[in-house]
Amino acid sequence: QVQLVESGGGLVQAGGSLRLSCAASGRTFSGYIMAWFRQAPGKEREFVAAISWSYGTTSYSDSVKGRFTISRDNAKNTVYLQMNSLKPEDTAVYYCAVRSSLRRTYDYWGQGTQVTVSS
Repeated sequence: QVQLVESGGGLVQAGGSLRLSCAASGRTFSGYIMAWFRQAPGKEREFVAAISWSYGTTSYSDSVKGRFTISRDNAKNTVYLQMNSLKPEDTAVYYCAVRSSLRRTYDYWGQGTQVTVSS
């Protein structure tokens, strides 16, 4: 059973930084895509960033490109999201998710971690 556990959320002032972690377990993730999504109050869940577990290739939404960095530590089975130059509009619950590179839908999700950016 795949489990994803996020941590690292909190309250930060605008312009500050946070690093989120997602500890993954339950299988080997070779050939899988790990991603971060977020959902703000009253809004739909949106894609933030993704990384190939095998190759390390990354992709980002336009709203975070240049400010956020996704990375992974294969030895620790952990994915990170380094968030710099945070803005109040980055306030949301951030979720870690995983899918096979052969599928379009994300099959497993974490419970989420709250990020609040004050102005």
